[in-house]
Amino acid sequence: METLASMVHLSEFHLARLFRYVVGLPPHAYQVQVRLWHARKLLAQDFSVSYVAHETGFFDQTHFTKQFKRHVGITPGAYRKTARFY
Repeated sequence: METLASMVHLSEFHLARLFRYVVGLPPHAYQVQVRLWHARKLLAQDFSVSYVAHETGFFDQTHFTKQFKRHVGITPGAYRKTARFY
C-alpha cells in the first residue's frame, strides 16, 4: 500500500479512503474477497483444501477455512463437494 500510495502521490490513508469510496470496500477486505473468489474457482476444479489455502495466500488451512466460512457461509470442503455439480 505504501509503494502504491507514493506512486500516485497520496498518503496511505487517503489512498485507502479513495479506494473504499470507489470500490465500496477497504483494500484489505477487497483483497480477501479476491482471494476467496479465486479459492472458489480452484475448489470447483477439485483441488484439495490445503492446496487452495496455500495457492490463495492464506497463512494456513485453518485460517483459510475460517475466512471462507465467514464470507461464503459453508466450509471449503462442503463447497468443493457441491461445486462439482455445477
